[in-house]
Amino acid sequence: MCSLPGIQHRTAQTLIGEFGIEMSRFPSDRHFVSWAARCPGNHESAGKRRSGRTRKGPEHLDTALNDAAMGAIRVKDGHFARKYWRVKARSCHGVALGAVKHSLLIAIYHMLKNGELYRPPTPNPEAERKQRERTTKRLIAQLEKLGHSVALQTSTAEPAVAP
Repeated sequence: MCSLPGIQHRTAQTLIGEFGIEMSRFPSDRHFVSWAARCPGNHESAGKRRSGRTRKGPEHLDTALNDAAMGAIRVKDGHFARKYWRVKARSCHGVALGAVKHSLLIAIYHMLKNGELYRPPTPNPEAERKQRERTTKRLIAQLEKLGHSVALQTSTAEPAVAP
């Protein structure tokens, strides 16, 4: 478990002490995350969105996950740091940290179930390029809708990347 970014020996001990190493009792990673009370709710009725807060789970597990998530988002160019900044761009720190905790639990589940070390997903440059193109098209359309005329020039500088 210490192969995950942000998890040191003591945090791994606390996490294993809370849920053990036997994952066969959970049919899927979704059941495991639900048991840990880290799955967000989706309360919507009559077109109104209400609170989707997660419920309270084991106190020591939440504390250990908080420590692990805070450590994971500080790893430069790490998968969990990228996830944190993606969610934080449209939400607050608490929601983004909750998303990282959720991702950490899913990774832990699969590591313990398959007996493997953590392998971070590789960034997909093709998907990032497509995302930049979609963003460019959307922003051009938005500017033209506001009455501006847009002429694009290719710059030689690298595109700015969010921290």
